[in-house]
Amino acid sequence: MRPSIYRCFFLFLFVLMAACSTGQRSLEKGDYDKAVYKAVNRLQKSTSNSKALNTLRKAYDLATEDHQTKIREAKLSSNILRWEQVIQEYEALNNLADAIRKCPSYLEEIPNPPKFISELAEAKLNAADVRYARGLKLMAEKNRQSAKQAYEDFERAEQLSPGYKDAKQKIDDAYWAAVLKVVVEPVEVHRGVYELSNEYFQNKIFEYLENYEARSFIKFYTPKQAKREDLVPDQVLSLSFDDFVVGQTYVKERVEEVKRDSVKVGTSRGSDVFGTVKAKVSVFEKTITSTGLLDFRVLDWRTKNVITQEKMPGTFVWQDQWGTYQGDERALSDNYLKITKKREGLAPAPQALFLEFTKPIYSQLTGKIRNFYSHY
Repeated sequence: MRPSIYRCFFLFLFVLMAACSTGQRSLEKGDYDKAVYKAVNRLQKSTSNSKALNTLRKAYDLATEDHQTKIREAKLSSNILRWEQVIQEYEALNNLADAIRKCPSYLEEIPNPPKFISELAEAKLNAADVRYARGLKLMAEKNRQSAKQAYEDFERAEQLSPGYKDAKQKIDDAYWAAVLKVVVEPVEVHRGVYELSNEYFQNKIFEYLENYEARSFIKFYTPKQAKREDLVPDQVLSLSFDDFVVGQTYVKERVEEVKRDSVKVGTSRGSDVFGTVKAKVSVFEKTITSTGLLDFRVLDWRTKNVITQEKMPGTFVWQDQWGTYQGDERALSDNYLKITKKREGLAPAPQALFLEFTKPIYSQLTGKIRNFYSHY
C-alpha cells in the first residue's frame, strides 16, 4: 500500500470516528435521542466542536418532535395501558432536557429546554387509575389467575403513584386470593437411630420451600401451622420413604502373586548379584451401600385426587481398601506398597450414611418441586 493510500485510509478512519463521536451516524439512523447524548458528550469535552453542535441542533429538534408525536398517538390509542407509553415519552423528553442543561454551548441557543413535570405527573395518575380499575375488575372474577394479574396491577398503581388510594391493601388482598396453599407432611422415619439425620434432611427441604415461596404465589405450611391457622389447603404434598437400606456391607479379597526381575539380591566375589523377587499380595475391598426410594406425591385437598406422583431413588456407596503381603517387599509396585501400608478404616456411622444417600434424592426433589409449581 503506497503512502498516499495510507493517508487516505487514515483520513477516512478519522472522519468516521469523528462522526461517531459527535452522534452524526446515530442521527442518520434515526436514533435521535442517542445522537443528542453523543453530541452532548462530545461538546462537554470540546465546547467549540462545530460538527457536534450542528448534530445536536438537528437531533434535539427531531427527538422532541418524535416524542411529541408518539404522545399524541398514544393518547388516541385504544390500548388500555396507553398512559404508560405516554409516561415513557415524557420521561424521555425530560431526560433530553437534563442533558441539554449540561451543555453550555447549546444553552446559549435554548436557555431553558422545556421539561414536562406536570404532564408527567398527570400521566402517572391516569396510568394508576387504569391499573387500579383493572385490578378491581380482575378480583371480581374470583380465580387465582385473575388475582395474580390483579396483584401486578395494584402493585404497578402503587409504583406509579405512591400512596394511591388503598392500593397497598389491595396488593395484600390480591396476594392472598392468588396464593396456592400447600400443606407439606413431614417425612416419617420409624427407625429411631435415623431420626437426627432425617430431621436434617427435612429441615433442608423446608429451607428450600421457604426460599421458593418468597418468589412465587405458593405458600407452604407444616400440618401444625395449618391447624393453628385453621387453614383449608389447596394441596397436600406428602413425602415418604417406600424403603431404605443403610449399611449393606460387602467385603471382597483379591490375591495376586507379583514379582520383579533384575533386583539386587546379594554379592558374590565383590560383584552384585541380581535376581527375581516375589511376593503374594492380598487386597481387601469393603463397600457399604445405602439406598432409599422417596415417594413424592401431591394431592388435591378437596377431591383427594393425586395430581402428580414420582419415585426418587438415592444411593451412596462408601468404599475402603487395604492389604497385606507375604514375601519380598521389593516385588511390590508403588500402588501395592501404598495399599499394604493401610489398615481397615472405620466405617461412617449409620446416620451419616443415611444423610449421604438422601443428597441425590434432595436434588431430584427440589427440581421436581421447582418444575411442578412453576405452572402455578
